[in-house]
Amino acid sequence: MALGGGTPAYPLRFDAGRVCLDLLATRHPGERLDGVGALCAWITGAGLVPDGTPLGHADVSWPVAFRELRDDVGHLVRALLRGEAAGYGGALARVNGAARAVPPAPVAVPGDDGCLVRELAGPPGCAGLLAVVARDAVELLTDPAARASLRQCAGEDCPLVYLDTSRGRRRRWCSSEVCGNRERVARHRRRTAPARA
Repeated sequence: MALGGGTPAYPLRFDAGRVCLDLLATRHPGERLDGVGALCAWITGAGLVPDGTPLGHADVSWPVAFRELRDDVGHLVRALLRGEAAGYGGALARVNGAARAVPPAPVAVPGDDGCLVRELAGPPGCAGLLAVVARDAVELLTDPAARASLRQCAGEDCPLVYLDTSRGRRRRWCSSEVCGNRERVARHRRRTAPARA
């Protein structure tokens, strides 16, 4: 997809349980943040801004900045899952630095039907949106209960990480519909293959 492309080649996913983990999911199975349009779709889909928020001021530096934050958060999450606190390196300083920026300020305004709706006080800047994701990563990585719920997908060749909030904490896949379904199909084929031979 071209740098300014509109929609990602792969559908965006928002099922990892945290916005910072949803950002990590934009790399697999292919790059989803390959242009301004794809990033703006992710920003809106992830709930960083209310639906309908104009993002026309976003430029080509935004996807680069989000991919850099994604790399840093991914480095921290993988180091945490491996139990390698010494492996945080410069990624920790960069995530903490991004978290220091001021996130977009929400305001309540009357909607068309008179009910209050959320809008932003002004156009969101890239640094403020990065701060929302970086702060979520800081919260995740410093919360013992959340850290204990981090899981690596058990799907074959799936690098995704998710927050397991399932009953009994027995969730195995990033998505039952994606990796879970692949595993069930593969298991069925293995079971029925000898009968067909």
